[in-house]
Amino acid sequence: MARVLVIDDDATVAQVVVAYLERAGVVAQHAADGPAALAAAAANPPDAVVLDLMLPGIDGLEVCRRLRATRADLPVLMLTARGEEEDRVLGLQIGADDYVVKPFSPRELVLRVQSLLRRAGAVTASTSAPAGVSALPPGRATVGGSGAAPEAPGALYDGDLRLDPAAHRVTRSGAELQLTVREFELLRWFLTHPGQVHDREALMRGVWGWEYGDQSTVTVHVRRLREKVEADPSRPARLVTVFGVGYRWDATPPATSSATSPSPAAGPSPAKGPFPAAGPGGRA
Repeated sequence: MARVLVIDDDATVAQVVVAYLERAGVVAQHAADGPAALAAAAANPPDAVVLDLMLPGIDGLEVCRRLRATRADLPVLMLTARGEEEDRVLGLQIGADDYVVKPFSPRELVLRVQSLLRRAGAVTASTSAPAGVSALPPGRATVGGSGAAPEAPGALYDGDLRLDPAAHRVTRSGAELQLTVREFELLRWFLTHPGQVHDREALMRGVWGWEYGDQSTVTVHVRRLREKVEADPSRPARLVTVFGVGYRWDATPPATSSATSPSPAAGPSPAKGPFPAAGPGGRA
């Protein structure tokens, strides 16, 4: 049974949230301030956190930072008041996956939490991959890695990047990337839709499951994802911006194999360059 830590100093709000979560079959624990929340998370690691930004002692943003420092993939849903857009964006930048604005519907909050739990614990992917992105067969060595650990069916890779849906892991040049739940889902979306442009509204529907919401959420997550998958996030070559339209994933061209290189007698072949860079328009 999933365990959720509810962090809110408003006893009435916390009681309602805990009651609705427990009614949905979730084990819910309440902490009324930052220090109590950090202690509870250390003693009984939760599967997800519902976090109010306005907390006494250690505020919600700092609690989020500390939780992320110990576990990067812990799903965090923020509770914010209307008009706190700056805090909401900052919360997303430091690692929160989702937010709900007060006053909120308890049933909507439960649905958001359940969505985060599903994405964190039961992410599946098709075993077939679209053109430009490969699905690794079982037994293939890690791309860019030093080991030869078997790959799970359905793993996706692009250049030195590898995403394993079954293990919920992403590696780049063999090193594991610490992605939040939403970052993982956003990357998986782009890897399975290479070369296609998606506006923020479409990404909110496809990745967040929202029909409406603050589209700056998408912008912040794209920026965070670039910092982890791009060699130079200020000049993205994979996750590029199409101005006035949205974002596109440009698959990395496959490296030319030395086994297929022409012999000296045949003369050199023109080198194939990489895909065109996004240019100065590659930022969110």
